[in-house]
Amino acid sequence: MSGSTSKRYPVELRERAVRMVGEIRADHESDWAAMTKVAELLGVGTPETIRKWCRQAEVDAGRRPGVTTEESAELKQLKRENAELTRANAIWKSASVCSPPNSTGHSADRGLHRRARRCPRR
Repeated sequence: MSGSTSKRYPVELRERAVRMVGEIRADHESDWAAMTKVAELLGVGTPETIRKWCRQAEVDAGRRPGVTTEESAELKQLKRENAELTRANAIWKSASVCSPPNSTGHSADRGLHRRARRCPRR
């Protein structure tokens, strides 16, 4: 289901709810009525929760446009990795600004000697 879907309900329950809506839809006057019945039968808080699960299942199956669960999880992971790399980059950058010149007496970066004056004294 969706990457943003609450983890309050197990994946198995969500999948079962989606299957049940499909199975009992013909016995009800609308999708919403079927979703309401499934929510009641499975003890899910609201029919809206079931509706979201059904829509996400349609996206995942390619029957509805949108971001699939897999794409959503991948995007979330990439954002997390990007944030880690950004933090690491900031640490490396601040460390290089305050580092002493190399063994030849020259700083590795041409502008380093100007920035080094701004580094806090140890």
